[in-house]
Amino acid sequence: QLKNNPKAKQNNYLFITFSAEEKGLFGSKYFVENPTIDLTKVSYMLNMDMVGRLNAEKVLVINGVGTSPKWKPALESIEFGGIQAKTSDSGVGPSDHTAFYLKDIPVLHFFTGQHDDYHKPEDDSHLINYEGLYDVAGYMLQLIEHLDTPDKLAFSKTKEPEQRKAA
Repeated sequence: QLKNNPKAKQNNYLFITFSAEEKGLFGSKYFVENPTIDLTKVSYMLNMDMVGRLNAEKVLVINGVGTSPKWKPALESIEFGGIQAKTSDSGVGPSDHTAFYLKDIPVLHFFTGQHDDYHKPEDDSHLINYEGLYDVAGYMLQLIEHLDTPDKLAFSKTKEPEQRKAA
């Protein structure tokens, strides 16, 4: 739906997958340190990590909305599939968007929540909520359409959550 979309023609899009996220974001860190494209031309990064289990309440967690002043107004304009966005500002988290944020690129991290099968062999395709995944993709497509301008998104540093220290 993106390729021939008249509402998404002013930008180029790179789809990329990373490995070794669980071992320390090795794949995404390597990419931003050894990019195959000019990172100064990257307007934003959208990270889909564990988006296949949208719950019955259709809550989609979106982290990183504080990394650009454009994110909140853009997200507020989207209505798709009854999705309820639950947002946080921080650009840092346990997923591949962090490597891009640390290079001053606005990021969003989409996540449908933890589950009991996380990182287990029994986490298989029959457990995916395909209708929910369609809704997440449609929601993200509307966001891309909303951001379809030749202008690069402004970047904002975010206040990171304080880590608890052992007493």
